[in-house]
Amino acid sequence: MAAVTNGTDPAASGTNRGEEQAPPGIDVKTPSPARIYDVFLGGKDNYAADRAAAQVAIEAGPDIPRAARDNRAFLARAVRFAVESGIRQFIDLGTGLPTQGNVHEVAQSLTPDARVVYVDNDPIVLVHARALLPPSNTTTVIQADVREPAAVLDHPKTRSLIDFDEPVAVLMLAVLHFATDDEVRDTIKAFREAMAPGSLLVVSHSTSEGHGEAGVKAGDAWKNASVAIHDRNRKGIEALFDGFDLLEPGVVWVPEWRPDPGAKSDTRWMYAGVARRP
Repeated sequence: MAAVTNGTDPAASGTNRGEEQAPPGIDVKTPSPARIYDVFLGGKDNYAADRAAAQVAIEAGPDIPRAARDNRAFLARAVRFAVESGIRQFIDLGTGLPTQGNVHEVAQSLTPDARVVYVDNDPIVLVHARALLPPSNTTTVIQADVREPAAVLDHPKTRSLIDFDEPVAVLMLAVLHFATDDEVRDTIKAFREAMAPGSLLVVSHSTSEGHGEAGVKAGDAWKNASVAIHDRNRKGIEALFDGFDLLEPGVVWVPEWRPDPGAKSDTRWMYAGVARRP
């Protein structure tokens, strides 16, 4: 078995949940992208099928769990940047299972009036998010699919919290690689048209670029998952920002996007970028 960071095995770190512990309607036999990612982060809201799939990726790329943590750190930096830019409303698409440093926690620690809409199509995410989110008139969670943008944009809860006449930060972190080129194009176009000038598009996206055979083997983790993964290189990810003004330092490896002082990481499994709606 390949070694993993910090001498631990994220694929074995979750609670050994049985099918009887799954919420009603949850398919525990098919790996879920949200639950596989939860394994990478050392979470407990995953099942045997998810841990087995995650282990395929970890054996190909032992630093993939660290790359997942780097992605969470990027989320925090991007949200802080958005708040410092004057943005007070956020849509987090493909939010995944709740963990530390969620969007509302970061944003509202800086500006308590920040409003956040979490979006995911995985029912287990909704179960956990609704259980953990305190009653609030500034934060909500909806079940919808990033590949069906109208369902997000027109949702009553979205419309109750988000004023599209004002700048909004739309976060698409580690989610667009689960959509085809056509789906990604249509989704970003729909949000771009809805976003006011000054809004921000925040993207992170996995890649096998530079990893050769290991990258191909890592992608096998999602072969039997509920959705397929679509590999894109840096040029393809830069194209996602068409119609936006890409901010410095452009599309770079996740740890390289405006790192915090003293931060040290060199993972090369995900690209990230932030762009402004002109």
